Amino acid sequence: MHPIATLIWALAPLATATLTFQVQRASNPSADQTDAYGRIEAAMRAAVDRYNRLAPHANKALTIQYVPSVPTADGNFNGNIRFGSNRSYMTERTALHEIAHTLGVGQTRAFDDKCASGNWPTALPLLRSWDGQGAVINCGGGHFWPYGLNYENEFSQANADRHCLLVDAMLVDGLAG
Repeated sequence: MHPIATLIWALAPLATATLTFQVQRASNPSADQTDAYGRIEAAMRAAVDRYNRLAPHANKALTIQYVPSVPTADGNFNGNIRFGSNRSYMTERTALHEIAHTLGVGQTRAFDDKCASGNWPTALPLLRSWDGQGAVINCGGGHFWPYGLNYENEFSQANADRHCLLVDAMLVDGLAG
């Protein structure tokens, strides 16, 4: 593990990630719903496992829904994530990204304030340890980059790990308000 990430873990010896999720299912699902539930469940399981392994400050019970009219997917600070019918968004990358919204990315005043000021005392040094001293956390439209996993082509195992580590550092910095 990266030294900065090790430091984050050391700062919270009692913190343990407890992200959980439940997929709401129709009592008599159609073939479309059954397929969607399977894909969404797999994506969420991979994302939650990764967050629970790498982000000890990520604590939330998530409610997951399949809502075909949603164009892509969306996540809310209240813990609700909705996936639309487009199967290309039923991925671990999308699940990681939407979980970040449930933890406060683009959803809290603290996120907006920290983005405006650049005041990320834990997250920014972590980012710079990967990308160099000139690296900054960019924010816009309720998202952040790099490592916000805003697009499918940004996904890799390393980037997914960095995403979780960075969101966890943001939580240490007061992301949730």
